[in-house]
Amino acid sequence: MRKNIVKIIDYGMGNLWSVLSALKFLGYDAAVSDDPDEIVSSEVLLLPGVGSFRKAMIALQQKDLDKAIVEAVQIKGCKILGICLGMQLMGLSSTEDGDTAGLGLINTRADRFSVQELGGNKIPHIGFDLVHSRPEMRLFKGLQQAADFYFVHSYRMLYAGLNGNYATCSNGVEFLAAYEQDNIYATQFHPEKSQTNGLILLQNFLLQ
Repeated sequence: MRKNIVKIIDYGMGNLWSVLSALKFLGYDAAVSDDPDEIVSSEVLLLPGVGSFRKAMIALQQKDLDKAIVEAVQIKGCKILGICLGMQLMGLSSTEDGDTAGLGLINTRADRFSVQELGGNKIPHIGFDLVHSRPEMRLFKGLQQAADFYFVHSYRMLYAGLNGNYATCSNGVEFLAAYEQDNIYATQFHPEKSQTNGLILLQNFLLQ
């Protein structure tokens, strides 16, 4: 992979340096960017995120990064990986801090875990948990079909009716843990904090 081809999108709410460190450990020379022109012209994008969906969408819109991401992915065919909040931002909408529209790259929405579905489990859902993937998923090549990854989240996306391949995790209810379709990839967990499994997943994404 050519140097500086991987752009990590900076909108002020991402876990940028952990992601950057993981990519450098794997031997990739990634760059952090908040420039819409750079984002549009990128071949590979990472959209990390921690915090409020609503605040994140406002930040993306203020920098015109929302339009740049959609153009890069939907029109120019750029490959993208959304991580944690970044995955949720790629969805249709979220109810966090009021109903807010997302980027619309994944055809599902983010809602808070409800008391009824938790069944006594706690939120936020924090720590390593098993992710169940399908054998054909490119992100999980070389990994067990039940593999541990690190989660930190209070909102979840469901997978009913989704096209594409998906992996699941359970926190009272089965939710969308990872997704891939064509050039769109996403994980609810943090691969950059998931030790060897996370590094393998990042490498799989970058080699697609």
